[in-house]
Amino acid sequence: MQQSRCDIIILGGGPTGLALALALGGIGAEVLVIEARPLEQLADDAHDGRVTAIAAASQRMLEAIGAWEGMAAQAQPILDIEVGEPGTIGRVHYDHAELDEGPLGWIVENRLIRRALIAALAACPGVTVEAPARAATIDRDPSFVRLTLEDGTRAQAPLLAVCEGRFSTTRGRLGIRARQKRYGQTGIVCTLAHEKPHHGLAVERFFADGPFAMLPMIGSADDPHRSSIVWALEDGLAADVGALAGDAFAAEVQARFGDMYGRLTLSGRRWSYPLVLVRAESYTTDRVALVGDTACGIHPIAGQGWNLALRDVAALAEITADRLRLGLDPGDAAALAAYAGWRRFDGTTLVAVTDGINGLFANDVFPLALARETGLAMVEHLPPAKRFFMRHAMGLLGDLPRTMRGALV
Repeated sequence: MQQSRCDIIILGGGPTGLALALALGGIGAEVLVIEARPLEQLADDAHDGRVTAIAAASQRMLEAIGAWEGMAAQAQPILDIEVGEPGTIGRVHYDHAELDEGPLGWIVENRLIRRALIAALAACPGVTVEAPARAATIDRDPSFVRLTLEDGTRAQAPLLAVCEGRFSTTRGRLGIRARQKRYGQTGIVCTLAHEKPHHGLAVERFFADGPFAMLPMIGSADDPHRSSIVWALEDGLAADVGALAGDAFAAEVQARFGDMYGRLTLSGRRWSYPLVLVRAESYTTDRVALVGDTACGIHPIAGQGWNLALRDVAALAEITADRLRLGLDPGDAAALAAYAGWRRFDGTTLVAVTDGINGLFANDVFPLALARETGLAMVEHLPPAKRFFMRHAMGLLGDLPRTMRGALV
């Protein structure tokens, strides 16, 4: 490929960029994906030890674009969620049986999500992936975005989607500023084996030094009962805890979680990630749309990060597909305004919710502690409120794109 013209160029071949490519490639659009790292590296076991909570609406979308089949066998259904503070009566238990919507969500390892997306792209002849590759220059005129890659390859499209993640360098190159808030927390992620089954229960507990989540996983041949933890701690404390030997680390987790699953043991290596809120000042600029964490990267406290990104993907894919079908420009001002208007409120809301929850539970001031305990207890005893929060966590509320209702793009 020396020079190409396509319908959309996607910068970033992570799960968000690949999902967007798959959604649009599935309707016959000509898509070019540019990723700085080899795709096989992104799907390697050693690249990313995290898991992702996939909400019900997101699962519908992944199924609609042909990606779910490749990960379904390794997707652990979330049947119940328990949220609360240890040592208090403030606790809420969400049971999927209270709704007639199936599981509340699924837990899937990130590497398996990437593999499923890459495999599904093989059935999309209109999608070209350049990896490893980087954009040396990005130029725009009233009708097109033109990229020159570092190897001299040139490409142009009426629309550029930036899916590079919250630390995107292209966002700044395009003149879009982003607000960053460092939480002073590090997220520790690893897989634990345990003696007793989890029965599809996801647990989130709030401690003064940070939230702790135990997320159910599909078992393996060596470890039939497994869960992933996401443990947010102050940076210095996280470094100390992360440096513990495996048995000592598992003992610290056991002290937090208790004996509900029997003895806990570390299964595999540990990863750590700095926790940073990133909020772009605009979702769009001329001929460009920011998607996923590039537009809005939130705290992992509610497990909604990739679900928020997939709603961006679904909205942009729907707008782009509709305009291509009508012979309209997918990257003009009207299309970009429609995308930004659709997604801005959702992103702003989740920033406020996740940031607020993290701050609220990190404060031990008595009036706030009492308010937290009272609020959780009230939700537990108000079935309509519980059903509302469950449907919200499942992504079933609001103005949903077609794919999140199970339809095609």
